[in-house]
Amino acid sequence: MPMTATTVLTARAFLLDMDGTLVNSDAVVERCWRRWSERHGLDADEVLKVVHGRQGHASMAVLLPDRPMEQNLADNARMLAEETADMDGVVEVPGAAAFLASLQGLPHALVTSADVALSTARMGAAGLKLPDVRITAECVGASKPDPEGFLKGAAELGVAPEDCLVFEDSGAGIAAGRAAGMRVVGVGSRAGVHRPDVLVPDLTRVRVAATADGRIRLHLG
Repeated sequence: MPMTATTVLTARAFLLDMDGTLVNSDAVVERCWRRWSERHGLDADEVLKVVHGRQGHASMAVLLPDRPMEQNLADNARMLAEETADMDGVVEVPGAAAFLASLQGLPHALVTSADVALSTARMGAAGLKLPDVRITAECVGASKPDPEGFLKGAAELGVAPEDCLVFEDSGAGIAAGRAAGMRVVGVGSRAGVHRPDVLVPDLTRVRVAATADGRIRLHLG
């Protein structure tokens, strides 16, 4: 549902996606995947409908279902290197820096399909501080929409899944949050079609406050 002027949610921890949620990396993602699509004779517009939120090899498995996973993994490694070398146009999602600053001292984690190198580079390029707890591609055996990453984030923070609030922009990420038994705040227009619990255009009107019982109160709007 869209947020109202007075939407308030409470949770014990926040789990934050990176690309499209904290960092706008769409320009790089589009450049790299359009080149990949051309190399494989695929329609780039259709490819871009699949790739957001997933690890690269998982997207390739959807797009090239008959190709051996070993090739996807090798291709994914090349893609990650290509993306990590290209920070042109990578910026923060409006409000992300202030939102992260407001979470200092409160339980939160980054849960991203990017690897350590790419997530570190993109957060740095956008001028954003990396959360202390980070679940990256190296930490999981299954990509979003599998819930493994969010469940690991909750476990690292010592918080039950149902007490976590996920911030996501992609269909794969929103599905992963739901599968983990968590509520989802959708960020941006891409999230809207996937029916998150609430939807915000960006992070500029998101406010947090600690409560006396150790929860986090989230004000939207």
